[in-house]
Amino acid sequence: MKRKTGVDFWSKLFLVAIASIGYITVYSQQQKNAAQQKPNVIFIYADDLGYGDLSCYGATKIKTPNLDKLAAQGIRFTNGHCTSSTCTPSRYALMTGQYPWRKSGTGVLPGDAALIIPTDKTTLPKIFKNAGYTTGIVGKWHLGLGNEVAKSWNGVIKPGPNEVGFDYSFIFPATADRVPTVFIENHIVVALDTADPIAVDYKQKIGNEPTGKENPELLKLKATPGHGHENTIVNGIGRIGFMTGGKIARWTDEEMPLTFLQKAKEYIEFNKKPPFFLYYALTEPHVPRMPSTIFKGKSGLGLRGDAILQLDWAVGEIMKQVKAAGIEKNTIIIFSSDNGPVLDDGYLDGAVTQLNGHTPWGPLRGGKYSVLEAGTRVPFIVNWPGKLQSKVSDAMISQIDFIASFAKMFNQEVPASEAFDSENILDALLGKTNKGRTVLVEHSSGLAIIKDGWKYIEPNNGPANTNPKLTNIETGNLPTPQLYNLKDDIGEKNNLAEKYPEIIKELQDLLQQIKTKKTGEK
Repeated sequence: MKRKTGVDFWSKLFLVAIASIGYITVYSQQQKNAAQQKPNVIFIYADDLGYGDLSCYGATKIKTPNLDKLAAQGIRFTNGHCTSSTCTPSRYALMTGQYPWRKSGTGVLPGDAALIIPTDKTTLPKIFKNAGYTTGIVGKWHLGLGNEVAKSWNGVIKPGPNEVGFDYSFIFPATADRVPTVFIENHIVVALDTADPIAVDYKQKIGNEPTGKENPELLKLKATPGHGHENTIVNGIGRIGFMTGGKIARWTDEEMPLTFLQKAKEYIEFNKKPPFFLYYALTEPHVPRMPSTIFKGKSGLGLRGDAILQLDWAVGEIMKQVKAAGIEKNTIIIFSSDNGPVLDDGYLDGAVTQLNGHTPWGPLRGGKYSVLEAGTRVPFIVNWPGKLQSKVSDAMISQIDFIASFAKMFNQEVPASEAFDSENILDALLGKTNKGRTVLVEHSSGLAIIKDGWKYIEPNNGPANTNPKLTNIETGNLPTPQLYNLKDDIGEKNNLAEKYPEIIKELQDLLQQIKTKKTGEK
């Protein structure tokens, strides 16, 4: 019998090592391939954009070619909704998967509000993180920061977006018409100067800075009386709330959206290899409308129309960035709005006087602040090149369903006590079916419920109009029940409550069941 030589032993060991390296390399590549099979997801969220504000939704007085292209290559939903007719509640529902009217303190927040999103519960970004995604937010937040209203803006500001699931955040705290007018990147005010500390107060004036009320001659954008935009002047515009300090850190309105766009593009480029989720929260066309110079006067519809042109251009820039990064066919882009449109929302910017026949609400009634359809039925586009067949879908879908739908995509279980208003509508989002939600609750000062095309608005003794001299929007409030057949009457012109009392009763009971649903009930 021959003895094994040392050479034979080391040769075999070498071969085993090479085989192992080959296996590890193949396994590693398989892991990378598996990761990339998960699509990147970019959610672009407009602010106060109406159902009729885009040319792909019927607008004729303004052209939005980039969003038209996004829609033409994807799915354009005609029955897509946010949950609420104002921004903070809609964003709360998006992040938590729960109707905001279930929790007090989810109304439109001041700029110094504490965080209202729980840090220990399921959130939309956490769904993606649990699936191995890198997560980022760029743009408007408006869901509060820190544990208290009384907070220091001159150090680490948390909890905030990072604590609810975002690996990276570049935001401003609330809205552009509220102080503080600064960017915050991962807990810290950008360009913070400790020698010029920031202070914010929403109850009384602080410091000696000019205000819109005391120094109207300093304003480059006049405020509509009675809206509250008469406090600290920043960049020639009166804001809601008082602010001192942070002179270097303050953004200017014309460059602020461009900064957000650049940060979003950088995020896409930096994270193009692993799967990522980007929540890009636009500021347009929310007030104060002060678009960049290249867009001013271009729409012929006043500064609001110009802001919509800027919004459409920004969407086009994101599309170009995705293509340049080589990830176009593995990226889902979703576009929608946080609530319906409003014209005069506090500034005299030509939105009313230069409307020129444009109808931001399209064929719908109401708008921002309204329980009528234009309050929550918004543009809703899903694009995934090569994966989705181009179509128009009438499936009833809602942003509150993103948590359950993406959890389904990633085979995740959401605890029964969390996100329990979120429903899995993944097949509708991906165009596999025209069947979406069967029931939806719409929220403003009161509630409405939709089922099988019937919409019931519960009685509400609130004002029928926000204020004819100001925003001038029908609220949908009436002291008696309202019932509309949206399949035949999308404009909610014919109240059928007296004709169909049995449908009223059915929807009243169903709404009451939803209101009293206990945590954990699906």
